[in-house]
Amino acid sequence: MNKFVIKNMNLYYDDFHALKNINMNIHEKKITALIGPSGCGKSTLLKSLNRMNDLVEKCTIKGDILLDSEDIYAENSDVNLLRKRVGMVFQKPNPFPMSIYDNIAYGPRTHGVKNKSKLDEIVEKSLKSAAIWDEVKNDLKKNALRISGGQQQRICIARALAIEPEVLLMDEPTSALDPISTTKIEELIQELKKDYTIVIVTHNMQQATRISDKTAFLLNGELIEYDKTVNIFSVPKDKRTEDYITGRFG
Repeated sequence: MNKFVIKNMNLYYDDFHALKNINMNIHEKKITALIGPSGCGKSTLLKSLNRMNDLVEKCTIKGDILLDSEDIYAENSDVNLLRKRVGMVFQKPNPFPMSIYDNIAYGPRTHGVKNKSKLDEIVEKSLKSAAIWDEVKNDLKKNALRISGGQQQRICIARALAIEPEVLLMDEPTSALDPISTTKIEELIQELKKDYTIVIVTHNMQQATRISDKTAFLLNGELIEYDKTVNIFSVPKDKRTEDYITGRFG
């Protein structure tokens, strides 16, 4: 089942044509990797899925991006609700300069949860889902900036999970981490796909091979290939079906 459907999508930064006629379906509760060289449009495409590009001056999007068959760029679309449904984890760990507990409780509080016992429940559940509860359960009052980079990134994932999204967008979430922390995050991502649709930007093709179900290769703003990851990395391009090459029916 498709979670996102992208149809004839073009994105412009003023006169610069950054994304060109993108067509692809993103499947529910699967991991989709976006790969390609720096500047190819990976992160731009990712940020389009929760309208983060709205914050960029003179950014224009044409075409359709549908979330559960609803146009997220429609005039009556609620951007706050969209970003609750589609959470995001950034390249560098960016915990807020506050306690671990308050980092996780921040989103639920913003959305109206005030009851302490309910917040306690959300914090514990989110930290467990991010596979870090056992490491921090006795240090919830500790400033989140005083833990390791790998732990900070899992705190950021827990913070995203706390608002109960349906989709997780991840923009190179392990690029600033050491190999051990990277392995923990990759294992976590694979566990999370049981409950979430995940779209990850990565510059590491080996990482895409290890964790993703489908891979999209972008170059100069164009979607060059979109297929099952096993096909992208093991089957010669000329032997794949045209449907998978274009991504329109994948």
